[in-house]
This record gives sequence, structure tokens and C-alpha cells, in this order.
Amino acid sequence: MPQPQIGVLALQGDVREHLYALEAAGARAVPVRRPSEVEAVDAIVLPGGESTTISKLARTFEVLEPLRERIGGGMPAYGSCAGMILLADRIEDGVEGQETIGGLDVTVRRNAFGRQVDSFEADVEVDGVPGDPVHAVFIRAPWVEAVGERVEQLARVKGGPADGRIVAVRQGHLLATSFHPELTGDLRVHALFVELVKGR
Repeated sequence: MPQPQIGVLALQGDVREHLYALEAAGARAVPVRRPSEVEAVDAIVLPGGESTTISKLARTFEVLEPLRERIGGGMPAYGSCAGMILLADRIEDGVEGQETIGGLDVTVRRNAFGRQVDSFEADVEVDGVPGDPVHAVFIRAPWVEAVGERVEQLARVKGGPADGRIVAVRQGHLLATSFHPELTGDLRVHALFVELVKGR
């Protein structure tokens, strides 16, 4: 797959930033809002934003079930921040009735790092990302409370009150980060995902 076509779920959140980062990392990037567009892509990015809003809009736009079917069937997916919550099989501190797409055998704590005013940046070493640590931006971010046996833990926070918390994971064709690499200009996490897609 020389140049995969990767969709970005374009209902709410950091859509443009992900489209740019994917293109720069060597993919053809397209916004996805309709069931037919879900079917047309090789992989999907679930962006940061507000997880409950995105899941409600996904239901309204009739893409929730198509996404579940394709991701459950092996389509690669990457979720950043709210996207991590959408990929998780289980949520702590979710709102009542909150839906996820699922597929990732993790328990994610929503807004784990606090409110908007508690947003922060930190350098994080991410397994599979060569070179210097990734400069990670955390905005009302989740963290991973627990992982299933098939889940690789790729990164943890070092230092501060959240020391040791899991902030990046991979399970086969699924990748998720608590942070927003699309906001920093560092393409390495997107490049990791593009290579994952090419390898399918």
C-alpha cells in the first residue's frame, strides 16, 4: 500500500490538524462524515475534541455502527485524546449512556488530568517513535487505567502527580494517545500510524 487513504472523522475536534499531519506523513487524508466515506478509507483517525459530543454526532450522522463494523473487522484506527476514549471498551467517569466505538481492550478515565485550566505539556518517551521524546500536549486528557493482555503500553507520564500513568497504547491495528501530536508539528506519531496502515 504505497499511499494509504486515511480518513479523519470530521464531526468535531482537531480535524484540519490531523489532515495536515497525515498528508505530511505520506498518506492521502480525507474528512469522513458519511457511512459511504467510512467504507472508502483504508484507516481512520478519531480526533481530539469532546468525546460525548463526537459519539452523539456519530450516531446522528449514522457512522457509529459502520465505524464499529470496520474497526472490529480490522481497519486500523488511531485515536488522540477524545479519540482514545472513543476507541476504549470501557470508560471511567463517563456521562450516563455515553457510547464508544470500542475495540481497544482498555479502561480509560475521562478528563483524568483535570479541567481545561489543568492542561499541560510534557516530554514523553513513546515506544516505536525514534529519536527524542515526543513533546506532548494534554488538554482535558484521559489516561489509561487498565489494559487487557493484548495491549502494548507505549508511553507513561514521568514526574508530577500523574507519574506513571499510561498515555499511549497499541493493540494490533489500533493506536491511541492521551495527547495531541497534531498540535505540535511533530509528525512522528502520525508517521508511526501511517506505517502501521501500510503494513496491514
